[in-house]
Amino acid sequence: MKAYTSNNIRNIAVLGHGGKGKTTLCEAMLYISGASDRLGKVSDGNTVLDFDTEEKRRKSSVSSAMAAIEWDNTKLNIIDAPGLFDFENGAAEAVRAAEAVLIVTSAGSGVDVGTQKAFKAAEKRGLAKFFAVTKTDSDHRSFYKTFEALKEEYGNKLCPTIIPYMEGSITKCYINLMTGMAFEYADGKAVKVAVPSDPVVEEMTSAFMEAVATTDDALMEKFFEGEPFTQEEILKGLCTGIFDGSIYPVYAVAGLTAAAVDQLLYGLAWSAPGAYGYAGETAKTEDGEETLLPCDVNGPLAAVCFKTVADPFVGKMSFFKVVSGKLTAETQAYNPRTGETEKMGKIVTVKGAKQEDAKEIIAGDIGVVTKLAKVKTGDTLCDAKNIVILDGVDAPAPCLSMAVKVLKKGEEEKVAQGLSRLMEEDPSISFSINKETKEQILSGLGEQHLDVIVSKLKNKFGVEVNLSVPKVAYRETIRKKAEAQGKHKKQSGGHGQFGDVWIRFEPCDSEELVFEEEVFGGAVPKNFFPAVEKGLRECVTKGVLAGYPMVGVKATLYDGSYHPVDSSEMAFKTAASLAYKAAIPKADPTILEPVGTLVAYMPDDNLGDIMGDITKRRGRVLGMGPADEPRMQELTAEVPMAEMGDFTTVLRSVTAGRGSFRFEFTRYEQAPQNVVEKVIAEASVDEE
Repeated sequence: MKAYTSNNIRNIAVLGHGGKGKTTLCEAMLYISGASDRLGKVSDGNTVLDFDTEEKRRKSSVSSAMAAIEWDNTKLNIIDAPGLFDFENGAAEAVRAAEAVLIVTSAGSGVDVGTQKAFKAAEKRGLAKFFAVTKTDSDHRSFYKTFEALKEEYGNKLCPTIIPYMEGSITKCYINLMTGMAFEYADGKAVKVAVPSDPVVEEMTSAFMEAVATTDDALMEKFFEGEPFTQEEILKGLCTGIFDGSIYPVYAVAGLTAAAVDQLLYGLAWSAPGAYGYAGETAKTEDGEETLLPCDVNGPLAAVCFKTVADPFVGKMSFFKVVSGKLTAETQAYNPRTGETEKMGKIVTVKGAKQEDAKEIIAGDIGVVTKLAKVKTGDTLCDAKNIVILDGVDAPAPCLSMAVKVLKKGEEEKVAQGLSRLMEEDPSISFSINKETKEQILSGLGEQHLDVIVSKLKNKFGVEVNLSVPKVAYRETIRKKAEAQGKHKKQSGGHGQFGDVWIRFEPCDSEELVFEEEVFGGAVPKNFFPAVEKGLRECVTKGVLAGYPMVGVKATLYDGSYHPVDSSEMAFKTAASLAYKAAIPKADPTILEPVGTLVAYMPDDNLGDIMGDITKRRGRVLGMGPADEPRMQELTAEVPMAEMGDFTTVLRSVTAGRGSFRFEFTRYEQAPQNVVEKVIAEASVDEE
């Protein structure tokens, strides 16, 4: 690939709902531009961008993939992002590297949640927005139905740019409203034809010209006077509207046959903004002050790592967007997070899984540097003399946790090492060890996400695991006062062992054991008090009902006896444990369950269903009201953590993916009797 200057580079994220044809459209772009020698199909498993084993098996994207296209003396860096919500991190990566978002939907569809999420992600970062409506060559699929649905959602900013001319349910040709030309497509080739005379075409043409006219007062005056625009005026007005967010171009295409995809490529090359046109990015200095970085290849280095691939065979690959300066093999780059200087590895560009050596990555471009061991996704690399920090990747937080069980004993360390590597390339994964339950806990964005992680553990790192519902870290406590004697007496030749205590146990509000003494007359010498306390603290780590830690207990040593020769610290420690075992069963012990605060967001129409689901989970709704987003509700509730296992799946199902939530531990509460009995029964089975 030839070298391009910053003003001839476009970085475009391709987003949308799963199954709407994103990857198919990208494959058509690659094929039409000559970047691929065949039109890959997802169903055949031969696409350039869905190259991962999991993607071929599932026939859908599970991670973002990149390829560069050359078209009309412009380099288009296309970043194809997954549409499934379990793989939202891929969309976050794509959006971070782009200046424009191509939102893909299909003819005949309404405004699905994937479209809404893509639009919201672009809006959040202030990126230009384009729409591509695919499958417009399929029978009985209406581009205009989808266009009207989009217009109802996003208003008059929607601008028809490439439209199909229909005869009945058949698409006869595609009309480019930018150029005023029409094309028929057969066998992947475009043939210019006369623009059909049709009321729908005239209406769409008028809507296009009006959108262009709104970008300039002089154009608006010409529009009202019925004067035609020049080609230069049309392109200038369109670009102005795209840049300032007042125009969202809509392109009709057919990915499987590649019809009108060439027109889409021209549109992106002509009108999509690049980093150069956006005048760089805002970064923060070491002092936390904001500074504007122009997209200048001769400026100080500033680049952000927006994606990482940790492959055990190829090695670590760090994907960078260079905002200022350039990355070369000789570059010495400073990492503000680690405080260390990084030496560059090999620099490459990628086309799906294929790599091509590159001399450099210049400002406004994206590319890959290999073997940067200490660089993570979201890190900034910059000039040590001009330290700045760029925005990282807005990765979604994991919301579904499962316990990891190895199939072969002794491979727990291999699991930890493998997941550590996978976490490098997917920040939406988290892994930890629950010190109480001794379980390895894997967290991700959903069931499919965790399933892919398990498959990668097997395929990349050779370790097989199963996932199960994590154990809940319950607590035990007592509800009334009880007291007991603990007497340890043993004689076995020579010095014996003797310790005798009377201890009173009662409920209190403390998380830890509260120990006091009320011994009079030296019944138990003071030097044995610490041994009694130590014995009790060891006992409360394991309750009498199900073996969970005991909390909310106050123990008072109030009497006892000793032997001047046979008494020892060990004897009194043992006596304390005997008193504990005798008294606690009489103190009405019970189970405490962890309760968390849930804040959930869902569309207005789904509020009742989610409230009902929370009630079934023994939750208590604390409040509700309109959320910051239009037509969305915010609901706050307290729910036992044991009941939250599949809430992610239910919320996503009920709200068609529009819902989200956060959930944090709040406190422990006394569990209902049926839960107590269940916990005790499960503990008995585990012991067996």
